[in-house]
Amino acid sequence: MIQLEGVAKAYQKAGRVTVHALRGVDLTIGDGEMVAVLGPSGSGTSTLMNILGCMDVPTTGRYLLDGTDVAALSRRQLAEIRSRKIGFVFQSSNLISDATVMGNVELPLIYMRARVRRESAQRALERVGLEGRQDDLPVELFAAQRQKVVIARALINNPVILLDDEPASGLDHDSSIEIMGLFAALNSAGCTVVFATHEEEIAAFAKRVVRLQDGRIVSDQTVTNRAPSPPCSTGSSADGP
Repeated sequence: MIQLEGVAKAYQKAGRVTVHALRGVDLTIGDGEMVAVLGPSGSGTSTLMNILGCMDVPTTGRYLLDGTDVAALSRRQLAEIRSRKIGFVFQSSNLISDATVMGNVELPLIYMRARVRRESAQRALERVGLEGRQDDLPVELFAAQRQKVVIARALINNPVILLDDEPASGLDHDSSIEIMGLFAALNSAGCTVVFATHEEEIAAFAKRVVRLQDGRIVSDQTVTNRAPSPPCSTGSSADGP
């Protein structure tokens, strides 16, 4: 379970101006939920995602993950949580162009034995519907397929929580719908999914929408009419490679 208690985050800009990215956020996300964090640029969505992913820490307030205060953990313990519990799909997760799909997915396990890396990567590719594409290069894939490679990389350690900051960024409409359908399928399989977006259409795929404005939660609602989830496929999207 994810629990934020009075979480605030402030940054010093040019050493003189304080920027308040988050202001007293209280938020609880239960196991198995699919939650969209919706807000315009500058509302604090990316900061919130970084805190949830243990990539940043609050200035004030507490972040409890399964009852453990994240601030009390050492760097090594935080790294272990990130590798064991949390899969983070970063907004700037570029693929290595001259590495195969398999090579890109294996990256988080680079120091493990080759057989373990390959077996784990193969399972992750199967989860996102890219079995049979492990020897392709990123340039040979469609946009949605490339995004699935990035998601597979985040899934390679079989995390219980999957985080994504702007999952539809840079994708056309059809590719966006395909990726959100994948997230819905992963959630249905038991993974807790939390993603940030500024698009109402994308947020509609979640079971719950938390709206941020100026670093504060202004609404937290269960979605009654969710967007339909198309079947996941590895087929072509509207934009070619």
